[in-house]
Order: sequence, then structure tokens, then C-alpha cells
Amino acid sequence: MESSSAASGGSTRREATRQKLYEAAVTLIAEQGFSATTVDEIAERAGVAKGTVYYNFASKSVLFEELLRHGVGLLTASLREAAERTAREGGTKVDALDAMVRAGLVFIDRYPAFTQLYVAELWRTNRAWQSTLMVVRQQAVAVVEDVLRAGVAGGEFSDEIDVPLTAAALVGMVLVAALDWKSFQPERSLDDVHAALSRLLQGRVSGRP
Repeated sequence: MESSSAASGGSTRREATRQKLYEAAVTLIAEQGFSATTVDEIAERAGVAKGTVYYNFASKSVLFEELLRHGVGLLTASLREAAERTAREGGTKVDALDAMVRAGLVFIDRYPAFTQLYVAELWRTNRAWQSTLMVVRQQAVAVVEDVLRAGVAGGEFSDEIDVPLTAAALVGMVLVAALDWKSFQPERSLDDVHAALSRLLQGRVSGRP
């Protein structure tokens, strides 16, 4: 038991250290770019020794790749939990999508620097971690695809919809709208932004029932 407890404590401490490094790296890279950010700066911002960075990650590139995995993993988990919670409460698939839109906004509100960085990296094609980025992106989009396919199977959505493209469009809508909110309309509340996207999702923009 003592050995197990010690191992568990060590794992918890290491995870806490990695979390500090993630937060330091994402803030610095969002501020000044990947190339301009040094390991020394990441260590200083995280409040650890430079050697600690290399103890946890083989290089700055590996740290950034794991940062992408970690951040998109958190987003994916929040989307999945929103869909599952809606299902438990007996909601429709549209309700599930709406809950996922809100979950995405909550995530972006909490991690704006990561979101800015993630969206910027989606447009780059010369990064060593490009394949990793595509994999983790698909994990997030796949959660939305699952809800759309279930809605089609249950007759709630038209079987003519392009599920992969629609799922990607919904995720993109939330990302871009949230970045616009944070950058240009910060006076808006999360509820206000969610209400606007909810109207789009439910086809109520025209004002007709």
C-alpha cells in the first residue's frame, strides 16, 4: 500500500507539473509564436527549472504536440459529456447538439489562448505534429458525428445531410464565433453568444416557426 501510495503521489505531482508547463507554453506560444518561444521562457513562466521541462518532454516540439493532445482531449471530453448528459435527461438530438455548442463555448471561455493557438495551427501544413493535430481534431468532430448519425437513424434529421461536413461545420462555427466573441465582442456574455448560435442551430434565424 505504501509503495502504491508513493507511486500515486509521484504521478499526481508529475501531472501537476505537466499542467503548469502546458499552461505556460500555450500562453507564451499564443503571445509570440512557436519559433520565438524558448524552453527557458516556458520553464520561467511555469516556475520550474529548465531541466524539469526536458524531464517531462524530450523537446519543445514534443511538449507542443502533447499540449495539443491534452487540450483537444479536454474539449472532446466536454462535448461527449454534454451529449451523454442530454441523453440521460431524455433530450432530443438537437438538444444534444445545443448542449455541445454550449460546452464548446464554456471550454473556449476557460482556455482562450489554447483555442487561438489550436485554430492557428489548423491552417499550417509544415509542422512536425500535423498528423497528430488531424487525429485529435477528428476525435472532437467524431463526437458530433455520432449525434448527427443517431439523429438521422431516429428520423430527427434528414438522411440527406452530409454528416462529416456538417459535424465539422458545427465545430468550426463554435470555434470561429467564440474567437470573434473573445477578440472583438468581449462585452457579450456566454449566455448571449450561446443564444445566438442556438438560434442558428435550430433554424430560427428567419423568424419563422
